[in-house]
Amino acid sequence: MKKSDFHYDLPPELIAQAPLAERSASRLLLVPPAPAELGDRAFRELPDLLQPGDLLVFNDTRVIPARLFGQKATGGRVEVLIERLLGGAEVRAQLGVSKSPKPGAVIALDAGGEAEVLGRDGEFYRLRFHVGEALESWLVKAGRLPLPPYIDREPGAEDAERYQTVFARQTGAVAAPTAGLHFDQGLLDALAARGVSTGHVTLHVGAGTFQPVRVEHLDQHVMHSEWLNVGAELVEQVRRTRAAGGRVIGVGTTVVRALESAMRDDGEGGRELRPFAGETRLFILPGYRIRSVDALITNFHLPESTLLMMISAFAGKDRVFEAYAHAIRERYRFFSYGDAMLLWPGAGA
Repeated sequence: MKKSDFHYDLPPELIAQAPLAERSASRLLLVPPAPAELGDRAFRELPDLLQPGDLLVFNDTRVIPARLFGQKATGGRVEVLIERLLGGAEVRAQLGVSKSPKPGAVIALDAGGEAEVLGRDGEFYRLRFHVGEALESWLVKAGRLPLPPYIDREPGAEDAERYQTVFARQTGAVAAPTAGLHFDQGLLDALAARGVSTGHVTLHVGAGTFQPVRVEHLDQHVMHSEWLNVGAELVEQVRRTRAAGGRVIGVGTTVVRALESAMRDDGEGGRELRPFAGETRLFILPGYRIRSVDALITNFHLPESTLLMMISAFAGKDRVFEAYAHAIRERYRFFSYGDAMLLWPGAGA
């Protein structure tokens, strides 16, 4: 299977550059299995599309204001993009710099304080911050929100709220789980009134999610690592939902990646969800059978991206590309601040 198999052409004007005035005002493309027709709906209609007893699973990660600027002792400018908080005052980060700094080098930060280079592992640097207070608290004041590279503007005050989900609580991501951005409290209340339950996993989205696939043959691609936690409470919610005949709906590809990473052999030839916390490098593409969710809510993804490959594994590549062609014709808004799809598994996917 090749990267180019997942290419499509997108008019640049369909890339959403800012959120809508209301979170739930987005459009929602229904993608049932073929040959059923695609459906154009509003996201706020979601309660009517689900059933009492269904379970929505969200990713409750919270985005770090992870972009900083400074300069080396030589005067060279440095852009710091924190990829992960490591505890204490240490982080793993990418550095935008003309010449790679060596261990022991110090970056004077524009926002005050310093970042000391401890070492390097591939594209990532290990840094220790000296900022006079707890790093997480300092970043809230000093860091900039790392909007995705396809949003062609600097982050504004509105993004501090709108590039977080309303249920974000576990700090550690450098990108939002964007399918969750469509939910506001009014919609959550309507879902509860409908009898739809909610649960949470945590997967801290890393900077690698924006890295392009650089090899043509996908069996040579090395997936980036992300930390996740699927807790015992969520596992029990899923068990009860399925036992009662309800459906599990993942809100976003990060939820699917977390749940699939927590699936284990059940000893009887099948797979079951179990509590798990740790790293995942799981790469899901067509040929992989996703069993952890019965439906998936997701935004539209970049051409040739691992996320597009994942949803093609779930709903079938031909069906997904049919849906994308429809969305382009109907002028849906794409990517992080764009519209969404509700996908059902395709036959044989």
